[in-house]
Amino acid sequence: MKPELRVLVVEDEASTRQEMASLLGDMSEVSEVLVASNGASAVRLLGTTSIDAAFLDILMPGLDGMDVARVLSVMSEPPSIVFVTASEAHAVEAFGIGAVDYLLKPIRPERLAEAVGRIAQLRDSNGVSSPAEDLHVVQIDTGRRTVFVKRDDVQFVEAQGDYVRLHTSDGTHLIRLSLSYLEEVWSSAGFLRVHRGFLIAIPWVRDLRVTSSSGLVAGTPAGDVPVSRRHGRHLRAQLLEAAKHDQLGRSAAGRPGTAKEQ
Repeated sequence: MKPELRVLVVEDEASTRQEMASLLGDMSEVSEVLVASNGASAVRLLGTTSIDAAFLDILMPGLDGMDVARVLSVMSEPPSIVFVTASEAHAVEAFGIGAVDYLLKPIRPERLAEAVGRIAQLRDSNGVSSPAEDLHVVQIDTGRRTVFVKRDDVQFVEAQGDYVRLHTSDGTHLIRLSLSYLEEVWSSAGFLRVHRGFLIAIPWVRDLRVTSSSGLVAGTPAGDVPVSRRHGRHLRAQLLEAAKHDQLGRSAAGRPGTAKEQ
């Protein structure tokens, strides 16, 4: 593969910074590695050069990795972001603000290579990362194992303060992300706003019914989702349209069939 990626490593620990720069420099996808020892230096560097990806330590004196990420997010062509942290809790929070990936210290070469490969795949012909594709799979690295939550396995999304909870048949996953952002990037996959605090995946809806406690609700295998009056008509229309195209048919792996209204 022809080297294309210009990457920036922002890390205050000299040994970790040198290790990451060396590993990245040996990868075929990477053409150049820039380094910064703190957030302020990184911001100054970004004012004079362009990069394709940034590997950001989260906990640094002064401007930390989150601060640098906010600067990157307002750029006309923001680079892909990978957070580096010693804390699993910080890693989950970091992914929630739009990172392509996050790595736990000590850095494993195979995980670093995996992150670079993912960045390379996400770059389009103009060298810009697609936010929607960034969230096709939510990746959670616990250190001992990596958990992948596929977007298509998420049945509904619930807003919880500054976080959202992803509901699947296997459980729930809390990440720091806005419901409005998910509504935008997942709309093409059939996710629909049905309540101020809920998105639902149309293919997972099995029925609509009225309850005495919650009013209109949409049933999914992962639980019931409240449907507000203003969104009810649109939801019904989308379910009917999906049924016409047989989009509610499921495989024999336990997925529900066509939605019914009771």
